Amino acid sequence: MAKSIMIQGTMSNAGKSIVAAALCRIFKQDGYKVAPFKSQNMALNSYITSEGLEMGRAQVVQAEAAGIEPSVLMNPILLKPTNDTGSQVIVNGEVLGNMSAVDYFKKKKELIPHIMKAYEKLDNEYDIIVLEGAGSPAEINLKSEDIVNMGMAKLAKAPVLLVGDIDRGGVFASLAGTLMLLEEDERNMVKGIIVNKFRGDKAILQPGLDMIENITKVKVAGTIPYMNVDIDDEDSLSDRFHRSDIKGLVDIAVIRLPRISNFTDFTPLEYIPGVNLRYVKSTRELKNPDMIIIPGTKNTMGDLLWLRQSGLEAAILKHASSGKVVFGVCGGYQMLGEVLSDPHGVEDGGEMKGMGLLPIRTVFEQSKTRTQVNGEFNKVTGPLEGLAGVAFEGYEIHMGKSYPLGDALHLTTIRQRDNEAEEGNFKDNIYGSYVHGIFDKEEVTKAIAICLFRNKGLDYSEVDSIDIKEYKEKQYDLLADYVRESLDMEYIYKILDEGM
Repeated sequence: MAKSIMIQGTMSNAGKSIVAAALCRIFKQDGYKVAPFKSQNMALNSYITSEGLEMGRAQVVQAEAAGIEPSVLMNPILLKPTNDTGSQVIVNGEVLGNMSAVDYFKKKKELIPHIMKAYEKLDNEYDIIVLEGAGSPAEINLKSEDIVNMGMAKLAKAPVLLVGDIDRGGVFASLAGTLMLLEEDERNMVKGIIVNKFRGDKAILQPGLDMIENITKVKVAGTIPYMNVDIDDEDSLSDRFHRSDIKGLVDIAVIRLPRISNFTDFTPLEYIPGVNLRYVKSTRELKNPDMIIIPGTKNTMGDLLWLRQSGLEAAILKHASSGKVVFGVCGGYQMLGEVLSDPHGVEDGGEMKGMGLLPIRTVFEQSKTRTQVNGEFNKVTGPLEGLAGVAFEGYEIHMGKSYPLGDALHLTTIRQRDNEAEEGNFKDNIYGSYVHGIFDKEEVTKAIAICLFRNKGLDYSEVDSIDIKEYKEKQYDLLADYVRESLDMEYIYKILDEGM
């Protein structure tokens, strides 16, 4: 059986995911076979495993840090919000259906057998399991049906480390208040406090650390500084969304849709020297980029309506008419077409006019496409003609199929297992694909950079590219170095050995 430890937080974005990833890397470095686990994740950033199953990206990052292949066992329940009061519920990587928050709250305890089956499989295969909670364990209106914080800690018999974010202020109140609102048996499970995102002189902080230990009777296991590491963030709280300045020679703008999904698709473009990538949500922020990307979304029709109402659709059409690149991924690709049809009410039902930039028609279906793919770009023309023949890898997650109308040309040739097919479309300076991760390979980002530089009359030949996989590995090691130095690792191992 594996030893276990659980990371919970006083609130969302306290740093649970990143601390869990750091511990996965540290335990791996120390010679242990370690796996992450989060019983229930609410996220629009998802990933498709080699078996074609869907899971949250936070556990993918943690699996990468642990040096293992991501598995849906690490995230048996995934909630993908479709609106403010409902989500698509995914269990063991497959869609169970759409539920309102009220209906899911009533049903979720029925999912405990699925959670425990997944956990027990990991328990039999690994030395250590690093569990992650969600939000806060002190949401007193939700505690009775909890399956992801203290409820999960009890099921796994996992000691808990409680993380608080000092950067936003009020960390001592949030730590003390969280512990106060727990039941006595739950408080006894919290074996350590971690103060996260600290900037400044620790000598000034120390009196507060001493007092919080006195008040809560819980040991401070460490203070983690505000870390300068480049690790994929979780969902809409990402700092990436707030970068608005234009510093590079080439400017790429990603439209920040209200229900944007898989925004980590575009992280590799940030690594191109001389290229500036930013997220925009208004015509004022859009300015005059060299390339516009319309990303994936959990509600294509709803977000297209938002584009229309915000004036961004008109701005994108103007950009396209100037001959500059527009690239749509998944839901963004669907928006570029002539018509979106939803006969089964998968999204909003009915039909909707698309942006008319690609001659395709999209029909939403009741079944979801989930598969890993690899392939290469076809003989692409237009401003991104340098992509022709370049290989890529990625995955598809979508509820619709797009059919060419008239003179649409397929963008890529993809392979999935033994099947080969044409995928995506392009026309002139407009490109669209269903493949998430299509920009992940260095060869793809370099080809795009060369094209964008050339379109501006600039020479890219002297710009160095980077090996993205090697870069990510170095970032995980850097993360582990920060956290190992900041935490009392001797105490962490003691917690592991003693258990709950």
